[in-house]
Amino acid sequence: MTQPVLYSFRRCPFAMRARMALDAAEIAVAHREVLLRDKPAAMLAASPKGTVPVLVLPDGTVIDESLDIMIWALSRHDPEGWTSETEADRRDVEQFLEAFKDRLDRYKYASRYDESIAREAVDHKQRAEALAVLLDFASNLSHTTFLRADRPRLIDVATFPFVRQFAAVEPDWWAASIPQDLQDWLKHWLESDRFQRIMTKHRVWTPESTG
Repeated sequence: MTQPVLYSFRRCPFAMRARMALDAAEIAVAHREVLLRDKPAAMLAASPKGTVPVLVLPDGTVIDESLDIMIWALSRHDPEGWTSETEADRRDVEQFLEAFKDRLDRYKYASRYDESIAREAVDHKQRAEALAVLLDFASNLSHTTFLRADRPRLIDVATFPFVRQFAAVEPDWWAASIPQDLQDWLKHWLESDRFQRIMTKHRVWTPESTG
């Protein structure tokens, strides 16, 4: 193995942010797209917890937390200065997701959590709670271009995939109800060349595949 191997799933927000950092750091990887319902044995051998992303380095070292993958990649090459405030950003990202992610899931997959909610319906109480967390987290956007400054940092890249999920549940509501500065911040990332690159579709990897 001459380059890192990345086990990934295209739509997973944790995998998205890892791929964003690897792309920014200009680190080439052997991309192994997986199906989460049919996880390959090689991935489970590397990381038994069975979640993506998983990065296996040429020396056999395994990194299976997305923030750790981001920081590992950017510690090697960070041409855009995303890690200027790594510890503060990591703390804020983790605190935000602790408050936001569960509410997001309960909003997006409401019927999984409450059998009284129709399969295609959403939980507007969870939407309101998630939005309150998000607006507080993104309050600086009223006077900065990005979450903590006028240039991107780790905190922006590590959180926008989850905001993307939130916006996609009810896109018309998002467009009509969300402050323009927050919409513009998300749009910046979704329309970036880097995001388009990291969202390239890959065939599902099998042990018989090359790479």
